Amino acid sequence: MTTVAAYAAPAAKAPLERTTIERREVGEFDVLIDIKFAGICHSDIHQAQEGWGEAIFPMVPGHEIAGIVSEVGSGVTKHKVGDRVGVGCLVDSCRECENCKAGLEQHCTGGGVGTYNAIGKDGEPTYGGYSEKVVVDENFVLRIPDGLSLDVAAPLLCAGITTYSPLKHWGAGPGKKVAVIGLGGLGHMGVKIAHALGAEVTVLSQSLRKKDDGLKLGADHYYATSDPKTFEELAGSFDLILSTVSAPLDFGAYLSLLKTGGALVNVGAPEEPIALNLFSLIGGNKTLAGSMIGGIAETQEMLDFCAEHGFGAEIELISADRINEAYERVLSSDVRYRFVIDTATI
Repeated sequence: MTTVAAYAAPAAKAPLERTTIERREVGEFDVLIDIKFAGICHSDIHQAQEGWGEAIFPMVPGHEIAGIVSEVGSGVTKHKVGDRVGVGCLVDSCRECENCKAGLEQHCTGGGVGTYNAIGKDGEPTYGGYSEKVVVDENFVLRIPDGLSLDVAAPLLCAGITTYSPLKHWGAGPGKKVAVIGLGGLGHMGVKIAHALGAEVTVLSQSLRKKDDGLKLGADHYYATSDPKTFEELAGSFDLILSTVSAPLDFGAYLSLLKTGGALVNVGAPEEPIALNLFSLIGGNKTLAGSMIGGIAETQEMLDFCAEHGFGAEIELISADRINEAYERVLSSDVRYRFVIDTATI
């Protein structure tokens, strides 16, 4: 076992504090990563505050991890010491179920293991990226292409794949009109990726406060959803709407913006249930769907795609002693567009 410094939430809703945790010895197929940067995802806050249900404490959040390989097990073939690598939301799965065999490890039915707030196959809790080092099975370690700096690559491991996967699945591309609800950590990546895929991109945000940013990131249009005229003007406009917000929406209103046969796909996960009049789906043959991150192969595809198109996340780099402040700022939408922890400061 190796003792490393980390920032942990000792209990639900408690401020995170500096502590130490134990990392397992490097096994035959394990990779030891010196973490350089860790993104702060809204889901870290949901889990640290038990917004999504009972959680495991102490909790070391963080599933947007970028770093350098410092040791590999004797059986490792995919990575070597010195490699630039990343770890996302998963650190293991059963590898035998239908979903795992299809490259959909995020939907493992036999025991997927989250990067934190989960129990690993060794029966011990998993601890995430707000720490100095992590040991991960080689099959769940991603290669970060040379064209991406590690700090802007870190958020791609969740925010990037969470938006890339549904945009690809639902056919975002040339000739398609795509709307992104919310211009936050997820939304700004959705805009960049949809634009790079060749779609015509519209941002639907509460206000026009971030309009200039949205257009710079690749949006063609930007509308305020607080203006009722927006819903009249855009009725029946979109092939695909990607909702990245974790607030409950009036889904009937947003479904009215879809073309016949269009889809509204949710990647934001509100803590409260939603109400829906099904006539808003039936009229127009519309789809209301969800999407959860992506498999390991698709995550690598996304990293390569972002490198090829020359972009990572828009980040604000912070020291570890500002994590609690960053949580408050995420909750008040005061970040452009992803906080990333410089783990050298832990």
